[in-house]
Amino acid sequence: MAGKLSLIALQSAAKSGSRIDQILSEWRGGEHFLTEPECPRFSSGEGKAVLHDSVRDRDVYILVDVCNPSLTYQMYGETNRMSPDDHYQDLKRVIAACNGRAGRLTVIMPFLYESRQHRKTARESLNCGMMLRELENMGVHTIITFDAHDPRMQNVLPLTGLENVSPALQFTQAFLTEYEDLKLDSGHMMFIAPDEGATGRVVFMASLFGVNIGMFYKRRDYTRIVNGSNPVVAHEFCGASVAGKDVIVMDDMIASGGSMLDTARQLKEMGANRVFIFTTFGLFASGLAKFDKAFADGWFDRLFTTNLVYQTPELLEREYYFSVTMDRYIAALIDTLNRGESIQDLVKPASRIQQMLEIYRARA
Repeated sequence: MAGKLSLIALQSAAKSGSRIDQILSEWRGGEHFLTEPECPRFSSGEGKAVLHDSVRDRDVYILVDVCNPSLTYQMYGETNRMSPDDHYQDLKRVIAACNGRAGRLTVIMPFLYESRQHRKTARESLNCGMMLRELENMGVHTIITFDAHDPRMQNVLPLTGLENVSPALQFTQAFLTEYEDLKLDSGHMMFIAPDEGATGRVVFMASLFGVNIGMFYKRRDYTRIVNGSNPVVAHEFCGASVAGKDVIVMDDMIASGGSMLDTARQLKEMGANRVFIFTTFGLFASGLAKFDKAFADGWFDRLFTTNLVYQTPELLEREYYFSVTMDRYIAALIDTLNRGESIQDLVKPASRIQQMLEIYRARA
């Protein structure tokens, strides 16, 4: 066992932290492990972190949601919404407040900060790599993230653990529980990658389900940059016919949602039966209006995302939305690591997914 456990949940992840602490308490005889740090701001906008409990020689797990836009702070009398940069700075302040006294530091950052800027294609910054090296230099032993935009970021830290956890098991469980009429074979189902970057996770799921895959290729206009990226001109499909089949579109995130909805529309126009969307992180940066309209127009049938990032009350009320809860899974990761055991089966749960599929097929 690595040492006495402490869970530090920043305000951005306070609700998840409380639920994870309750789960750990049920597993460990009623003991609680949660510490909620203070991160006050001066009127100039500068901040600090304060811990009210000792973490000396403890196995510390720090939970942060860098994509929580619901929090604000005062700066020169004005209200500022906290950005991913602000959440990351608060994380570093909390690490600094541990004063190097913790026995081991593990950061649980479900959405990997700056993971969309994961490679250099011009004279530009490599933000995700810089962040990982910075946390390593601050004494972080392990970083746990989910469905990283580019899992090759693990190569930045060859001697420090970066665990990229797949939520595939929870998606499968939610999907099979919610729908009892699924036909899990290549004649009735396909997994679809909305772009080439999603191919890896789609191949993983399709191979377990025993079905085929398809992929959309994003044709971009590389002569322009709009909102930080080259705009998509068209989505072109590569794969077998989807006519009459249930299709599952998988990706790591929904930002504005334009590309995902265009993919869903084209699949329906190609004759797909039902269109399900599995996305680890639902940011919905442009609001829900376009999803409401797309659902009303019949472009998709159900949208699944996890609760690993902040979810608005409006999103949770949508009839087409299903929230995949990950709190118990995070608690299992913490419990297993703290006991000094391997988390390999939790990171890549292929065997558990196969067992679940076998049970479903036998019941059909």
